[in-house]
Amino acid sequence: MLRPFVAYLRVYEPLLALGEPPDDRLRAAVAAATLGRTDAGPREQAMWLKSQVAAPRRLLPAELANGKAAPSLQTDVLVLDPADVPAAQRVHGPFVCPLELRARSAAALVTFLGDAHPALKNVVLDEGGFTQDTIRARTKSALSDLSTSAAHTLSTTWTVPLPWFVLVDPEERKLVLGTGRDDPKREMSWRTTLADAQHRAREAGDLLEQTFGDSGPGRVLFETRRWLDNFHADSIVELDYGGLVQLFADPILEADTTADEVHDILDALRSGNVEELAELFSDLREFWGDLASRERAN
Repeated sequence: MLRPFVAYLRVYEPLLALGEPPDDRLRAAVAAATLGRTDAGPREQAMWLKSQVAAPRRLLPAELANGKAAPSLQTDVLVLDPADVPAAQRVHGPFVCPLELRARSAAALVTFLGDAHPALKNVVLDEGGFTQDTIRARTKSALSDLSTSAAHTLSTTWTVPLPWFVLVDPEERKLVLGTGRDDPKREMSWRTTLADAQHRAREAGDLLEQTFGDSGPGRVLFETRRWLDNFHADSIVELDYGGLVQLFADPILEADTTADEVHDILDALRSGNVEELAELFSDLREFWGDLASRERAN
């Protein structure tokens, strides 16, 4: 079964940052660690489908019929393997990333209803059978699920925003090809300390603002920096290709140097090397353009 073609930027916080003391159900879920990183996408997909076929239909996934959070709020968590934690942070574990599917879906719904054309918004409201007052109340309740003022996961379909690569050291790449594209162990990811990610984001953000102003990649990086500021100082940041690894053959995945090229772009900006900048942008456009064409085809 294919995983959703979704990539992730996650923050794993020390367990004690999620409550002092943490909820007993959360402690048990962390100790069991039954939800693996490659299970996250299919789990979220299954919870969404379940919410749509339930009677009565749920407004949000991981939600009970009365609009309260399902028990999975405390048990759907990813736990970072100690071997994947940067050495400087290992004494602060275990590190936990709650899926927070209900709250993330609520935030997406609020954004959609705020941006959608009135005709489209009315169709969605009529189809779901929910009033705007009900939606406001339910989404507000769902957003209160968060242990901080931000969700621990950002996600994107079919591609990876290039500013995300600024946060990681290209040498921190973890590549597991497995036995083929559909192997659940197949992985491309980077992990770094929150402090290092914030430092890189600040340096690159200042450079991009000086060069391009506060729009485009600089705006994405600024918003990502603000998001990172919500979490415990000892946290771990993970950039994960997620289900996108299923779209690349082994040689292409092995040869993917996007992280290196993004950092090379920053070096070229610092030195004013226009020719190198043009070449690097061309390479990235060609590499990720193939995925863009597949998205349009689907």
